[in-house]
Amino acid sequence: MPNPVERHDPEGIDYGWIMQVTFVVTIVVGAPLVAVLSTGTTLPTWNARVEFAIRVGAVVWVLVALSTYLYARRRV
Repeated sequence: MPNPVERHDPEGIDYGWIMQVTFVVTIVVGAPLVAVLSTGTTLPTWNARVEFAIRVGAVVWVLVALSTYLYARRRV
């Protein structure tokens, strides 16, 4: 039976780490940001609320993903 692999040492940028950090930071930063920004916007229907959350969340996700990638690239 083979021994389990417990360590991972990627060469270059670890894209798995980037995806994990992007996911967590987007939720931690994005959810409060959507809530705060939605207080100043009229959102009469559920469709309007969902579209608003998707639009703001997409911008947050792109900014976090690019920032995380650039951070990882600089650290390598």
